[in-house]
Amino acid sequence: MSMTLVVLAAGIGSRYGGLKQIEAVGPYGAIVIEYSVFDALRSGFDRVVCVIRRDIEKDFRAVVSSRFEGRIAVDYVFQEIDDLPAGFTAAGRKKPWGTGQAVLAARNVVKTPFAVINADDFYGRRSFEALGKFLSGVDPASSQYGMVGFTLRNTLSEHGHVARGVCEVDPKGLLKRVEECTKIEKHGTGARLAEPDGSWREFSGDEPVSMNMWGLTPSLFPRLLDRFPAFLQTSGQDPKAEFFLPTVIDGLVRAGLASVNVLPTPENWFGVTYPQDKGVVVEGIGKLVAQGVYPEKLWP
Repeated sequence: MSMTLVVLAAGIGSRYGGLKQIEAVGPYGAIVIEYSVFDALRSGFDRVVCVIRRDIEKDFRAVVSSRFEGRIAVDYVFQEIDDLPAGFTAAGRKKPWGTGQAVLAARNVVKTPFAVINADDFYGRRSFEALGKFLSGVDPASSQYGMVGFTLRNTLSEHGHVARGVCEVDPKGLLKRVEECTKIEKHGTGARLAEPDGSWREFSGDEPVSMNMWGLTPSLFPRLLDRFPAFLQTSGQDPKAEFFLPTVIDGLVRAGLASVNVLPTPENWFGVTYPQDKGVVVEGIGKLVAQGVYPEKLWP
């Protein structure tokens, strides 16, 4: 079965001062997104759809996708601030509307089961293998989705707090709810969350968390289209409000309109939340190359 990798890349390069300043994290100048595409390709995906902003298209093709074009089919769609339902405007808005709108940007080109990832997050080979196996057996018309569940302690930064979607999973491995926790930090062998009242909530570190790595079907697109106007009605005047994909999926699960299989992964997630994190990413990928998980040169 054909499977598509949808890469959310509208904000790629922003933390580096632009696409041309994206730094290498692996041998031969490899950047994070290359490892994701490499893993997807060997896990059965045959197409990549890059969700970008129109103003970065030229640089994105030159700096990023030129690295893997020719290895896998690549298409582009654009996340635009003014891609809105009838009757709504983006007056005063300076950035796109979040991951839910980003996935909607692919609605006219994605017709197969698909994965969604962030362009600048490293997810690991076994995460893609789990997602590829799940999507290869799913009915393309169903509302049966998958989410790769990372272990919380494998996703923390040594240098400050992070935002994580902490998941509640039932005994059958189905997602019950996702709670967006915006200030989780490493604490001992586990983690803790700063609550609004100044107290701390403790976590063991074993909790499953969402890192925005989803396995979905085209049935999601009409659901997103149904819910986007309600979001804009209540939050459209807030310049910082975002239409989050996990929030929509959480609502569908609660309403009984979708089910989500949580797919456990033993992988460590890598990302550069803080500048000091880059060394951890480089070291982690270096170890994986030394172990033979990745070739030293991804694209011979």
